[in-house]
Amino acid sequence: MFFDDSLAALETAPSPSVDLNGLNPEQRQAVETTEGPLLVLAGAGTGKTKVLTTRIAYILSQGMAFPSQILAVTFTNKAAAEMRHRVEQMVPGMATGLWLGTFHSIGVRIIRRHADRLGLPSDFTILDTDDQIRVLKQLLMEHNIDEKRWPPKVLCAIIQRLKDRALPPEKVTDSNEDIDFANGKLIPLYEAYQHRLKTLGAVDFGDLLMHMITLFTQCPDVLAEYQRRFKYILVDEYQDTNVAQYLWLRLLAQGHRNLCCVGDDDQSIYGWRGAEVENILRFEEDFPGAEVIRLERNYRSTMHILGAASRLIARNEGRLGKTLWTDQSDDAEKIRVVSLWDEKKEAEFIADEIESAQRNGIMLDEIAILVRAGFQTRAFEECFISRAIPYRVLGGLRFYERMEIRDAIAYLRLAMRESDDLAFERIINTPKRGVGSATLDTLREYARAHQISLFGAMRALLEQGALKPRMKTVLGKFAEQISQWRDRMTREPHAEMMDTILRESGYLAMWQQDKAPEAQGRVENLKELIGALADFENVETFLEHVSLVMDGDDRADEPMVSIMTMHGAKGLEFNTVFLAGWEDGIFPSQRSMDEKGQAGLEEERRLGYVGITRARFRCAITFTANRRVYNQWQNNLPSRFVDELPPEHVEVMNLLQGPVRAPVQPPASGLAEHQATPTRFTRAKATVAGSKPAATPASTGGFTLGQKVVHPTFGEGRIVKMEGSHLTIGFNGIGLKTILKDYVKGA
Repeated sequence: MFFDDSLAALETAPSPSVDLNGLNPEQRQAVETTEGPLLVLAGAGTGKTKVLTTRIAYILSQGMAFPSQILAVTFTNKAAAEMRHRVEQMVPGMATGLWLGTFHSIGVRIIRRHADRLGLPSDFTILDTDDQIRVLKQLLMEHNIDEKRWPPKVLCAIIQRLKDRALPPEKVTDSNEDIDFANGKLIPLYEAYQHRLKTLGAVDFGDLLMHMITLFTQCPDVLAEYQRRFKYILVDEYQDTNVAQYLWLRLLAQGHRNLCCVGDDDQSIYGWRGAEVENILRFEEDFPGAEVIRLERNYRSTMHILGAASRLIARNEGRLGKTLWTDQSDDAEKIRVVSLWDEKKEAEFIADEIESAQRNGIMLDEIAILVRAGFQTRAFEECFISRAIPYRVLGGLRFYERMEIRDAIAYLRLAMRESDDLAFERIINTPKRGVGSATLDTLREYARAHQISLFGAMRALLEQGALKPRMKTVLGKFAEQISQWRDRMTREPHAEMMDTILRESGYLAMWQQDKAPEAQGRVENLKELIGALADFENVETFLEHVSLVMDGDDRADEPMVSIMTMHGAKGLEFNTVFLAGWEDGIFPSQRSMDEKGQAGLEEERRLGYVGITRARFRCAITFTANRRVYNQWQNNLPSRFVDELPPEHVEVMNLLQGPVRAPVQPPASGLAEHQATPTRFTRAKATVAGSKPAATPASTGGFTLGQKVVHPTFGEGRIVKMEGSHLTIGFNGIGLKTILKDYVKGA
């Protein structure tokens, strides 16, 4: 039988009715429009999950389909479980048999049934990222490719991007942006990888999508079976689909054509991981005769929050268009736009607001701080710890728990105290120096036998000539670096020394050269760490502070303020939301604009829309006039998105005050004008698509190539290279050194 025997009984079983009276007119229309292609444009807080689950329950209750004839696809297991639970509540006993799950889980189910058609065993293994990288590392070795120059992790990310676009090796062309990987060996490596997976009887997560497309295109009988089977197809978060998901859905929907896609083009914020907003924008072209229903009545937020979000997103050209509204009273608070001196004042202001909210009976778990980048969390964590405000970082680790921060601090600890064996073992091969387990075992045995530290054992074995020539060179350089850093730490500013250590060790370069999506965030976190060091009198005080922070008690059951990125906040909602760091270059991200131009700017604006609409009752946007980046104070322009907020929904608070710090310049004139015209921020035009803002004295320091300068430790020298805030200087009798510009002056 085509259907399970256990489900056949449903044909004669009485169907429970589904009450549609709780739906508004647009929601009800979306539920009852069951035939033909349908796009439901569901704005934030408009009840899209309610529509999806009610639609499934309605189809079942009306006897339009068996459960096994309904395919409902979501992006997370949590969403799938929630949908199944709701359907079960509405039509008890009828959720069993639904094809309801994530794209990947549905893919596993289909591929296992037809594995033989793909040359796979039915019990194939699904590799995780670590397994993938291990296989790719072996292939790089077999092809005599230097994995330090061409890391397997980068190759893994490239292959995943290709699979997201449904591109097997034979369809990759010379025009692909990654074709030059390993000097043009991308395609042979990709082919070898796919062959190795087949030999292992394995697939990766990208294959779960790509193999389904291969199955359906190469096996028409299999495609026809599933086109007949799935009478109704429903898709959640359609704006987040990638090319492979889009092609798979389009193939399946050619059968009954009853495809219902629910999504919001204004919340498409995952372009960096393959999502294609064009999928939802061209829905009516892909499915002629499609009906479009807009859900615009918001049940979450106040009029001012919705008004500001709607006006902001209206600036985007690539959208289908809708306007959120609410029937809530108009006496709610306006969105506050607050200008502050620096990130410390920003954190203190938000902490003050949170403590005031607590006194007024507002629970901490109803409050969230949303940032654009992970490095921004440090200032809030430091402030909250000092004030004993409980907090959690959602979607990521606390600042000092992050891998790159632990690594950097380990370098600092070892430079301070050579007997720190934990620090030694953490960094001896980070970045990779070719120090294997055999060498480490030798060091451990010698250290135990002579009751000395690992560093001491390394030095002793070097002096005795007991190491192989290659290890002697590698460890000799490492030992010399640590000794030099320790000596210089007594004479040079500790923040500058952290910068020096990260550069000379190769650790910073390791992440700068890494093309994985998270690498740029790690670089930003390392820059923030250098700034953090400058807040402390010496390294010992800083390390003591970190130890105390990391030793915080476990208060998992206690209400806490949530800190997260705006990306991580999608799908969540809070009574009070603080949107921090709305400064051009941070938000919108300069990197996003440089890489994707106008499309990047529009995705950043959608991210702002998502951030604002997380708030139910109160929302505040903050930006600073000064922010310390890489221990260098920089002037900031307010985000261009601040200018785009409507005056009637915004209340401006100018709290710009603070000590004068060199080389910080006085506040930009635009902020003064803003006080006189409280609904607008006058600001210089920032750049998009690769162009950079004009250089200012704060960013160049007024230095020129060839200029003679003086450093307090190295003496006189001449500038031979300039790179942002870093100057490469040839010092008399010392040689070349890369120095932060703030630590030298003209001779």
